[in-house]
Amino acid sequence: MTSNPSPAYVARVAAAFNNDGSGTRGNMQAVIRAVLLDAEARSDAALTQQYSGKLREPMLRFIQWARTFGASSAAGTWKIYDLSDPATRLGQSPLRSPSVFNYFRPGYTPPNTAIAAAGLTAPEFQLTNESTIAGYLNFMQSVIASGVADVTTTYPNEQALAADPVALVNRLNLMLAANQLSAANLASIAAAVASISAATAAGVTNRIRAAVMLVMACPEYLVLK
Repeated sequence: MTSNPSPAYVARVAAAFNNDGSGTRGNMQAVIRAVLLDAEARSDAALTQQYSGKLREPMLRFIQWARTFGASSAAGTWKIYDLSDPATRLGQSPLRSPSVFNYFRPGYTPPNTAIAAAGLTAPEFQLTNESTIAGYLNFMQSVIASGVADVTTTYPNEQALAADPVALVNRLNLMLAANQLSAANLASIAAAVASISAATAAGVTNRIRAAVMLVMACPEYLVLK
């Protein structure tokens, strides 16, 4: 839920591990509930706190795309294959962590940054560099347009909004970013989408693809709060 939970938040989760309320230790369902439902994780105050939240992992961004837009596998096999290549894919792939300690170190801090200067951690940023940023954008541009393997979507709920760029972008802001994109970014994306003609079916499709891509590239989307 956040890269820098308070000591009190950590203590509450640890307490849930030690005792799930019925005297049982190690009940992971209770631990997960404690993590996700804690007031610190769900409070609106986190939206305005500078150091709250975390960077969305690339794999989770891809999964969100699939779930949000109802992607399906034509053969029912979901053969997405390995996404680990950071230059051409996501730099992260399900069940392919490079070590038993996950995809990144829990105490990682990106060097020479304001995060480091503040004495904070940002584990997910260990996956982030010039190559992975370009790799993510290029991979998702392809996925949004054509899917991956036989996993695709036609964006059925967005088709009806393509004639109204503002409405389309507002829906994507809600569905993908929980209405957290800035007014300036919303206006820029809507203007870019409006520049694509919707006079043909191909134009409608291109509008939707461009809108999804631009929202998923926004800093306010990439940082989860």
